[in-house]
Amino acid sequence: MRRLPPLAAVRVFEAAARHENFTAAAAELGMTQAAVSYQIRLLEERLGLALFRRDKRRVVLTEAGRRAASPVSRAFDAIDGAFAQLRAEDEGMLALSTSQTFANTWLVWRLGSFQMAHPEMAVRLLVDDALVDFATDDVDVAIRAGLGPWPGLDADLLVPIDFTPMCSPDFLARHGGRLEPADLLRLPMISPHDPWWPWWLSEAGVAVPDGPIRPGIRMDSQANEGTAALAGQGIAMLTPFFWRNNLAAGKLVRPFDQLSTRGYAYWLVAPEHRRNVPKIKRFREWLLAEVRRDLAESEA
Repeated sequence: MRRLPPLAAVRVFEAAARHENFTAAAAELGMTQAAVSYQIRLLEERLGLALFRRDKRRVVLTEAGRRAASPVSRAFDAIDGAFAQLRAEDEGMLALSTSQTFANTWLVWRLGSFQMAHPEMAVRLLVDDALVDFATDDVDVAIRAGLGPWPGLDADLLVPIDFTPMCSPDFLARHGGRLEPADLLRLPMISPHDPWWPWWLSEAGVAVPDGPIRPGIRMDSQANEGTAALAGQGIAMLTPFFWRNNLAAGKLVRPFDQLSTRGYAYWLVAPEHRRNVPKIKRFREWLLAEVRRDLAESEA
């Protein structure tokens, strides 16, 4: 078991010994000169030795103080070096958590540009629809869907979530080429259990029967639902922002103009006390700029 004196007092001694000046040590440590004197006295009482000799307006290390000063200073250098390495390692890696939909339909297509702009930083992308717990998970920032905000988290709004039915052109052609909202009740739906379906249908003026609308393919994310729609397997309820490239290329079509929303959005979140960590700040600035540009293009 180590028999260490109070580390706060040792830290004050190291600074005071290096400067041989209590005023300079106080300025370095953000303390008052009286507080420095108190910590030195506390340490001397603990050791039973004088570490400084007080001469009128200056202090001078005693022989005992001089013998202790050098190894103590080296020890603090070693501690500083150990934590500096940890800080460098932490600054060199950004751990980001997001959902399958946001990752697969948007983020992974653009993340390389952030890496190119910041080659000194590695990005570890964790794709999981479960909400990250910043207290226990090794994650710096997360992109999550919800109503927001969340207590203890700094949140930046990214993309409002709206939704409308989409399908492939071939699917639409196989079912007459033109649809009315009520026709959806008889067509193959992708993820008919999704609560967006009755919401959108009700807003479109369709009387929705109680219970599940109909059997159908059940997917676990919008990313997979959109892929199934691209393959002509049915009609899916999708967010146009994520599929605008497929819409522009004619791989997907929107049979209806109506867009619905339930107030949800995608947000960039991080613990409030880490908002201004440099790597998080750099990623936030890049992400918000990318999203703003894509939203402007989608509205043009």
